[in-house]
Amino acid sequence: MEDTALIASIAQGDRNALATLYTRHAPWLQVRLRRRCADDDVVAEALQETFVAAWRGAGRWRGDGDVAAWLWGIAVRRLVDLVAKRPRHRSLAGVPDPVVASAEEQVLLGVEYADVATALNRLSPDLIAVVQATVLDGLTTREAARLLRIPQGTVKTRMARARMLLREALS
Repeated sequence: MEDTALIASIAQGDRNALATLYTRHAPWLQVRLRRRCADDDVVAEALQETFVAAWRGAGRWRGDGDVAAWLWGIAVRRLVDLVAKRPRHRSLAGVPDPVVASAEEQVLLGVEYADVATALNRLSPDLIAVVQATVLDGLTTREAARLLRIPQGTVKTRMARARMLLREALS
C-alpha cells in the first residue's frame, strides 16, 4: 500500500495503517533525528510524538506532497520543541557538535558536490549547524534559534556569514 493510501486509512482510524507507516518510516526518521540530537530519550520521544501527530493530523493532510517530507517536517519540529524544553547546558568544547555524515553521504557529496562539500567543510561548526538547520532541515530562523539555543539574530548573522564564505569559496 502506498503512503498516501496509508494516510487516508489512518484518517479513517486504521491502526494497522499507522503501524505500517511507522514500520516504513521510523527507522530513517530516527537516524536523521539522531544526527541532530545526541540524547536517545529525546529522539525516541520526538519519534513517538511524530506518529501521534500523524495519527491526529492524517485527516488534515492535503495530499499535495510526499508523505516522508510531511513526516520529517513534523519530526524536526517536535525535536525542536523537545530540545527547547530541556535544561540548558554547554558541551565541553562550548560549541555544537559538528555535522556527522554517513560514509555513503560523504562519498556522494565528494562525487557530486565536491566544491560545495569542500566549502562547507571549511566552515566553523557554529556556521555548519545554522546551515544544516535552515537549509537542509528547512527550519525557519525562529525554529533554528530554538533548536540551536541561540538568539534569532545570531542565526541570521551566522547564516549571512556562511553565505558570504560559501560565495567566496565557490567563486
